[in-house]
Amino acid sequence: MVTQDVIISARRLNKTFIGENKRPKPVLRDVTLTVHAGEFVTILGQSGSGKSTLLRMLAGLIPADSGTLTLAGKPVDGPSTNVGMVFQSYALYPR
Repeated sequence: MVTQDVIISARRLNKTFIGENKRPKPVLRDVTLTVHAGEFVTILGQSGSGKSTLLRMLAGLIPADSGTLTLAGKPVDGPSTNVGMVFQSYALYPR
């Protein structure tokens, strides 16, 4: 069996936001994920389970509180021109 290159590597990612009640709200806790070249991955979960947060972290739009994240072997430390994202809701200004 030939080992494929690792495209996405997330190790022990954690992210907490401050809720409306000013209390910490853990969104991602100890998430580990490895995606190899040629693999197809789907992220499923209930509303508020951290799916969009994980994708925003992969795109470099928000930082992890702790853990490591790499894309094609390079650390994710901010937005990249190699990553595109289509948002669920309109991201354009109204007329």
